Amino acid sequence: MTKRQNKSKAKSKAKPASKPAASAKALPLDKVLVGDCVELMNRLPEGSVDMIFADPPYNLQLEGDLVRPNNTKVDAVDDHWDQFESFQVYDDFTKNWLKAARRVLKPDGSIWVIGSYHNIFRVGTQLQDLGYWMLNDVIWRKTNPMPNFRGRRFTNAHETLIWAARDKEARYRFNYESMKALNDDLQMRSDWTLPICSGGERLKKDGVKAHPTQKPESLLYRVVLSSSEVGDVVLDPFFGTGTTGAVAKMLGRHFIGLEREDEYAEIARERIRRIRRIEDETLIKNYSKRSLPRVPFGTVVERGFIRPGTVLTDPRGRYSAKVRADGTLVTSDFKGSIHQVGAFVQKAPACNGWQFWCTEVKGKLVSIDVYREKIRAELN
Repeated sequence: MTKRQNKSKAKSKAKPASKPAASAKALPLDKVLVGDCVELMNRLPEGSVDMIFADPPYNLQLEGDLVRPNNTKVDAVDDHWDQFESFQVYDDFTKNWLKAARRVLKPDGSIWVIGSYHNIFRVGTQLQDLGYWMLNDVIWRKTNPMPNFRGRRFTNAHETLIWAARDKEARYRFNYESMKALNDDLQMRSDWTLPICSGGERLKKDGVKAHPTQKPESLLYRVVLSSSEVGDVVLDPFFGTGTTGAVAKMLGRHFIGLEREDEYAEIARERIRRIRRIEDETLIKNYSKRSLPRVPFGTVVERGFIRPGTVLTDPRGRYSAKVRADGTLVTSDFKGSIHQVGAFVQKAPACNGWQFWCTEVKGKLVSIDVYREKIRAELN
């Protein structure tokens, strides 16, 4: 992803996105287009892309060269596309591309924007002013950041990503189960610890960095997997060397890359050409419990996984209930479903009985949910 100056300078809700507003055939799918990102986005059909990832110019405001303690020069970002005459010019630039981006987003689409302390707060203001709805700010904590050589500030060890829906009413996609699975079955947090792009992943030309701000594929992997589905269209208006396109292709999504610099566009095309798509869609489709077949607890009983008369307990052995032949549970003074009885014994307003109740198997407590999952696997 690059950071370029625009020529003009100028569900709960988390549910699958709606059908495309325009035919996918009208889109330049899996292409890298060269030109001004605002002009190119304005040529695309309205409401035609599912997700946007944007890595715009940071407007770093560097003053003079950065030098290490050994007097060697730091390879900093000093390209023309990151230079703006004033904050007002940068704000106008930001407003213009965000406005164009919102037009091409589907009503239930979402956008990710990454930045540093130099620009992300200004970007956030423009997002809200244009009607986007903030969902999260995510901190990318770098495991190997560049030190602060002058020793006059804290080391800049993170960047911020803003994730926003097109508007407040958007039924945006969030693949919660996939993120939880990716995080070793723990709910994914909004602070991500990932390394910067380095080593063999860093693209080079004639022995030097092909692009100064290439983002790591691990970062885009998490972004794309979290908020898009197989076959979705992911747009990157600041495409650079094509990390977004590379990850999108690998994960079975379509991409549209917009890039101002011909040199970066050509590097991106060659990079993506070498990427192999994961062909087996069952391996990359997002897992959602809401989309799985409904299995009544009575099915577990009639299939013989749990017999009538079996005593169920909670994981800590505080409460117990007996299984009836019809799949209900009974205590000394209450009868009902696994959810109703679980709520009753805890004096709680509600209870997920599948997660609450356990049965003893070979001296160990096993969640009754394992039998539901076994039946679902057979159905699938």
